[in-house]
Amino acid sequence: MSLRSDIGKARGLGSAKEGVAHWWAQRLTAIALVPLILWFVAEIAGLAGADLVAVRAWIASPVVAVLLVLLIGATFHHAQLGMQVVIEDYVHSEACKLGGIILTKFIAIALAAAGIFSVLKIAFQITLGG
Repeated sequence: MSLRSDIGKARGLGSAKEGVAHWWAQRLTAIALVPLILWFVAEIAGLAGADLVAVRAWIASPVVAVLLVLLIGATFHHAQLGMQVVIEDYVHSEACKLGGIILTKFIAIALAAAGIFSVLKIAFQITLGG
C-alpha cells in the first residue's frame, strides 16, 4: 500500500532521495569549516604586520597550503549548498530556479578553482610568463 496518489505515481512525483544527502553535506562542510576558520583567523592574526615574503613563505609551507586548499574547497561548497537551498525555497519559476542553481554552481567552482590555483601557484613558486 502506498500513500502516494495515483496522479503522483503517474507523474513520478515524490521524494527524489537527495534531500538527506544535501542536508548531510551542508552539515559536514559546516563542521569542517569550524576548525579551518579558527586556524585561519589565528594564523592571519599571527601574520599581522608581516611582509609579503613572510606571507608567501607561510603559504608555501605544505601543511598550510593543504589546509588553505581544504578551507577554500569547503567554503565554496558550503556556500553553494546554502545558496541552492535559498534558490529552491524562494524562486518560484522553474526556469529561473534551474538557471540560478546552475549559475551558482558554476560561480562556486570558478571561484574555488581560482583560489586553489593561487595557493598552489604560491606554494610551488610558479612564475608564469616572464
